[in-house]
Amino acid sequence: MTFGRATFSLEKPKYYLVFCSLIRTLASRRRYFRSKMKRKTSFPFAFCSLIRIFAAKFEKMNENLVSVIMPSFNGAKHLADSIDSILNQTYKDLELLITDDHSDDEETLNILKRYSGQDDRVNVLYLDSNHGPGYARNKSIERAKGRYIAFCDSDDRWAPNKLEKQIAFMNERQCAISHTTYIMCDDNGQEQGIVIAPAVMTFNQLTRDNKIGCLTAIYDTKLLGKKYYMPAIRKRQDWGLFLSILRNCGKAYAIQEPLAYYRNRQNSVSSNKLGLIKYNILIYQKVLGFSKVKSVLYFYGLFVPTHLKKLCKRHLDSLKFKCRKNSTDI
Repeated sequence: MTFGRATFSLEKPKYYLVFCSLIRTLASRRRYFRSKMKRKTSFPFAFCSLIRIFAAKFEKMNENLVSVIMPSFNGAKHLADSIDSILNQTYKDLELLITDDHSDDEETLNILKRYSGQDDRVNVLYLDSNHGPGYARNKSIERAKGRYIAFCDSDDRWAPNKLEKQIAFMNERQCAISHTTYIMCDDNGQEQGIVIAPAVMTFNQLTRDNKIGCLTAIYDTKLLGKKYYMPAIRKRQDWGLFLSILRNCGKAYAIQEPLAYYRNRQNSVSSNKLGLIKYNILIYQKVLGFSKVKSVLYFYGLFVPTHLKKLCKRHLDSLKFKCRKNSTDI
C-alpha cells in the first residue's frame, strides 16, 4: 500500500490471525452480548466491551514479537546481506521496520521494494528528505508493534540464533535491556577483531563511554514502556538512547558470546573519531542536562581516559581472537 513516498507492506498472515481471533471472540461471547441486549444495555457499551476483549487478545499475540529497527541510506552493497541475516533468524516472531533516509540510489530502492514485496514481515517507510540515522530509527520505533525493540544497521548482520538466545537470556534474567559481544569486519566481511561486551553495565559506567553496541542491543517495552527515542542529533544518538534507558532501569546485561557482525567502513558516519567530539559533548548537554562547561570537563576528564582504555582492551582482545582463530584454522 502506498501513500506518496511512504510504502507499507500489508501483513496478510497477521491480519488473517486477527480476523480469526475476532470471529472466535464473537462466537464465545454471543450469550454475553445477548444477555446485555435483553437487559437493554446500550449497544455502545457492548461494543466497547468487545473492543477491550479483542485488544487484550491482540496484545497477547504481540507479547513475543521483536521489532527490528533499521535505517537505510544508499547502502545497496550490504543491504540485502543485512536483511537476510534478520529474516533468517531461528526466532521467527519478528518484524523488520526499515526507514529509508531519502536514498537517491536506485539499487537501494529496488532492494527495499523487492524485500517488502516478498516478505510480509518487512515494512518500509521512505522519507522525503534526509535527516540522519537517529531520526530514521525513531520513525521505525514509532511504527513498532513488538514488545522487544532491537537494532541492526543496513551494513551490519546478525548470527542466525541471535534473537533466540538473547530473548531467552532476557526472560531468564528479567532484564529490561541487553546486548552482546560482536565481531568487527572490514568492508569485504573479513573478520578483523572482537568487541567483548561487559557482563554488567551501570548507568554511571555508561556516562563515561558507550560500551553497548547498537547492533546488539534489545530493550523490553513491557518493562520500560514505549517512551524511549534517540536524541535529535546527527551522531552518537544510540549512546543517548542507552543513557536514557539506564537512567531508569539502572543496569544492562550482556551475553559475552559474539552474536553480531559490525562492518567497520572507512566512510561511515562513526568512522571520523575527531569529528565525534562535539557530538559526545552534546550528549552530556542534551541527554544528561549538563552545562557546557561541565560537559567539556566530563568529556576530557572521564570520557577520553575511559575511551582510550577501551581501545587498548579492544586491541588486546582482538589479538587474542585472531590467534585463537588462526590456531583453529590450522
